[in-house]
Amino acid sequence: MSKLKRLFLVCTLMFAVFFSIEQVSVKADSTDNSVEQIKKSGKLVVGTSADYPPYEFTVKENGQTKYVGIDIEIAKQLAKNLGVKLEIKNMSFDSLLVALESHKVDAIISAMSPTDERKKSVDFSNIYYTGKQYMLINKKDASKYKTLSDFKNATVGAQKGSIQYELVQEQLSSSTLKGLSKLSDLVIALQSGKVNGIVMEEPTAKAYAANNSQLVAIDPGFTESSGENGSAIAFAKNSPALVAVANKTIAQIKKQDLINKKYIPQAAKYMSTSTKNNTMWSYWTYFAKGIEYTLIITIAGVFFGFILGTFLSLMRLSESKLLHSVAVCYIEFVRGTPLMVQVMFVYFGIGAVIQSLPALTAGIIAVSLNSAAYIAEVIRSGIESIPVGQTEAARSLGMSKQETYRYVVIPQALKNIWPALGNEFVTLIKESSIVSIIGVSDLMYQTQLVQSATYKGVLPLFIAMLIYFVMTFGLSKLLNLFERKLNHG
Repeated sequence: MSKLKRLFLVCTLMFAVFFSIEQVSVKADSTDNSVEQIKKSGKLVVGTSADYPPYEFTVKENGQTKYVGIDIEIAKQLAKNLGVKLEIKNMSFDSLLVALESHKVDAIISAMSPTDERKKSVDFSNIYYTGKQYMLINKKDASKYKTLSDFKNATVGAQKGSIQYELVQEQLSSSTLKGLSKLSDLVIALQSGKVNGIVMEEPTAKAYAANNSQLVAIDPGFTESSGENGSAIAFAKNSPALVAVANKTIAQIKKQDLINKKYIPQAAKYMSTSTKNNTMWSYWTYFAKGIEYTLIITIAGVFFGFILGTFLSLMRLSESKLLHSVAVCYIEFVRGTPLMVQVMFVYFGIGAVIQSLPALTAGIIAVSLNSAAYIAEVIRSGIESIPVGQTEAARSLGMSKQETYRYVVIPQALKNIWPALGNEFVTLIKESSIVSIIGVSDLMYQTQLVQSATYKGVLPLFIAMLIYFVMTFGLSKLLNLFERKLNHG
């Protein structure tokens, strides 16, 4: 069998298990036991993107992050009617449907519109609230932009995966569409002149305008489909029992007019209080928590990545063609795919089989597996940099192959590769920010919470940038200290 065929066979065997995950995730029960499963677990896990006031957003209460808004209150009422506790999972809006389909969440309550395309993959409840589509613009441009026709050849922003994104594509085809995952990032783009307007629902647009004197909300005159206009609760496909409970809850809320009489005024009160106490210093606990999780992910990633990377490098240098092929397959595959995709695959893909897999654990696993591939190549290059004569001399003195590696090759290789290893460790601190997309409370995730809570976009990012610099600069100096000791030795 040729080397190419062996490599292909190993790759096929390695990733067959990955493809089997899809088969497991698509199996459907013949009967709907969605309500029974939630009651058995004792909790309703609701996915949301908490950067969309007054629907869902965060506030700081007694030093802790609290999720509030119209959708959060609806989620509480639904959990109450089911007789279970409520658990909120905050993640990017465009990750919510994946989380639902992989059963990481039981429902999505995030001002999501029941479009025909979404109905193909998930079930929706009745619409619980309908709001017009507005445009958020800079106050200085109020005289320039008034109707949709004024945005011809302009740049318009919208949240990726949202109904607003589709509206821009359909009704503002002459404009340049800029889609981002976070609404707070779009507001930054608006204030920095990267976009001329942002499409969002009326309550949200007015909320941002009310809390930022430089912005204003306008009604440009969008034409909306009556079937897709409004917000509904999304559930996994074939969950009629759960949809029925949700519809009953929505009917109860509408009958008492709780959204207009209670939920919106309550959200407005939270927003007003948050605006009065939105200094960066008051959110230091957010940044502190972000630093803690970032360091946990980095240290764990370095530790497990180094161990696995060492084994992979030895496997690649092994005389065994099977071990060599497995190592090459793994390294090339991991280095050839983005870390973001790997993080989402571990959490949503493997997590579809291991339902109890926490986001933090998934993030550590993905970062460790990714780092191992790069560390393996660094270690391999260090080992191959040692002259063959030293290995031969050690063996001629009676050392075994293991002893030669342990006492002669590895110590010298480590000295040679230390700068490259140090660079990988420093890079890992920054790359760990990717895990925020699955809801891990790292520094980037906490920064986004501060942006959402304070209605400030640039300042929290600047503080996060300084914190990342301090961590990476400090680690670089520490690694340089060890490097000098190695050189001295």
